[in-house]
Amino acid sequence: MHHASTKSAGNTAATPSRRTVLAATAGVTAALTVGQSTAHAGDDRRLRNLISRMSLEEKVGQLFVSRVYGHSATAPDQADIDLNLGELGVRTAAELLAKYRLGGIIYFTWAHNTRSPHQIADLSNGIQKASLDLPRGLPVLISTDQEHGIVARVGRPATLFPGAMAVGAGGSRADARTLGRIAGEELRAMGIRQDYAPVADVNVNPANPVIGVRSFGADPDAVAELVAAQVAGYQRADVAATAKHFPGHGDTEVDSHYGFPVIEHTRQEWGAIDAPPFRAAIEAGIDSIMTAHIMVPALDSSGDPATLSRPILTGILREELGYDGVVVTDSLGMEGVRTKYGDDRVPVLALKAGVDQLLNPPKLDVAWNAVLKAVQDGELTEERLDESILRVLRLKAKLGLFEAPYVSARGVDRAVGTRAHLKEADRIAGRTTTLLVNEGELLPLSRREHPRLLVVGADPASPSGTTGPPTGVLAGALSELGFTATALSTGTAPSAATVDRAVAAAQDADAVVVGTYNVTATSSQRTLVERLLATGKPVVAVAVRNPYDVAQLPGVRGYLASYSWTDVEVRAAARVIAGKVRPRGKLPVPVQRADDPARVLYPVGHGLSY
Repeated sequence: MHHASTKSAGNTAATPSRRTVLAATAGVTAALTVGQSTAHAGDDRRLRNLISRMSLEEKVGQLFVSRVYGHSATAPDQADIDLNLGELGVRTAAELLAKYRLGGIIYFTWAHNTRSPHQIADLSNGIQKASLDLPRGLPVLISTDQEHGIVARVGRPATLFPGAMAVGAGGSRADARTLGRIAGEELRAMGIRQDYAPVADVNVNPANPVIGVRSFGADPDAVAELVAAQVAGYQRADVAATAKHFPGHGDTEVDSHYGFPVIEHTRQEWGAIDAPPFRAAIEAGIDSIMTAHIMVPALDSSGDPATLSRPILTGILREELGYDGVVVTDSLGMEGVRTKYGDDRVPVLALKAGVDQLLNPPKLDVAWNAVLKAVQDGELTEERLDESILRVLRLKAKLGLFEAPYVSARGVDRAVGTRAHLKEADRIAGRTTTLLVNEGELLPLSRREHPRLLVVGADPASPSGTTGPPTGVLAGALSELGFTATALSTGTAPSAATVDRAVAAAQDADAVVVGTYNVTATSSQRTLVERLLATGKPVVAVAVRNPYDVAQLPGVRGYLASYSWTDVEVRAAARVIAGKVRPRGKLPVPVQRADDPARVLYPVGHGLSY
């Protein structure tokens, strides 16, 4: 391979190919930083000029965003080479770019792209260099799903913030904006320039298996305000934010990764519930919007998912809402979009519907060749491709990728996981913990009366890159606050033997703290809590994901909601339990009664304090 190692790429002078790109697009970015709608004709002229020199194959490539395995663009581990050969027919990211001339790459933890901040920066540089070294090479738009809370691809030592529902409980637009700005600065330092966040879905269905705490809440106006604030934060840091999942994935009981959800909202309900956050994102100048693999019969009666729906993407999003930024599909590997058509038809239909970026097709060769063939057969015009490529290139220009595609090791050290950023994450988290129940003023626990604590409960797999498990983090935080705390993981479905063990351990404690996780009517977590309550020891519960748990456990006298089991939220809950900070969070969703779901147990805005 003639490529310089990715390490040196960060400090290389402009390679000849990069100089050519710059010459061809000189001055594009300066005027484009203003925003999509004000792009001057002159800048578009330069970008159109670039497009006119591209081969059809290069044009098709610009529309795709693919995964690729490995920590390095040119020298991944053998296991990742094997995965790339099996799924993509190439050995490395550099070969993938050379073969398909991709416009974007998406990073995943499971694809081994995100081991550490410096490695991520080197991978980004290697990807840019591989693309820019090609004839007429263009910079790559590198993206990831860094929502914070329960969905994050870049873990420690990067800063991890509370997730959307926690931010919704905090209710502060300033905090949402700060979160976006700091998170954006860290992503930018690692070469990630498009973040698939924020989630703009309004979670009005407690049974929603795929959105839930990833949403800011159930009140469309409150969600809209926080979405707009977070967008402003990300984009101030020169990272493209992406509102998802259009036209609104909040009211479903089906996960579109595995099935095909149908949203039964009327046109009027959609306008009142689902649309406001997307309108707010567009008003805030959002750079990209992601589609949902859901059927909304009131908006399109054809039975197609929104990702493939021209009435929804062109009719509503482009024409009615006036959006002219980049539209990216949700992952094309998800079942919701593959149910009705084959993997060769999906990308073509998505482009016909009005999409610009085709994200992570299961078989890239099938999808890429299908788009190429559709143009050759006249089903898609080359002009239609040019329209989407222009939007993608406008975004790359706005982000400064033509002028400064590389990042540096010094930039990583200056931005990623700094003490100031970590402190800010703790501060924001401290305003989100919600006290739902506090009978007889059980909380805060006093170190004098309850010096020995037993921490039990669910230890779901830790969200990417936080230390976890939550029982351990909670016990550690409580010990630092002056208690003697012992952790005992009982899991999300404790067996009878595990319950017995927890009850026996509770005999030596002055109080028990239990972490609950998505408790249902039949969950053995209920048995665990009921048996612990029967010991007569004070029991404090923390819902570490959905706040709806509280309805299933009416006997608990002290109940907190942390909305996620990331370290930053678990530690914030510990500070509230210990009385170090007063709880300030307010429920951003209503909690229905377990015995009568038509009745509300705790309304939006419920939250106690000391």
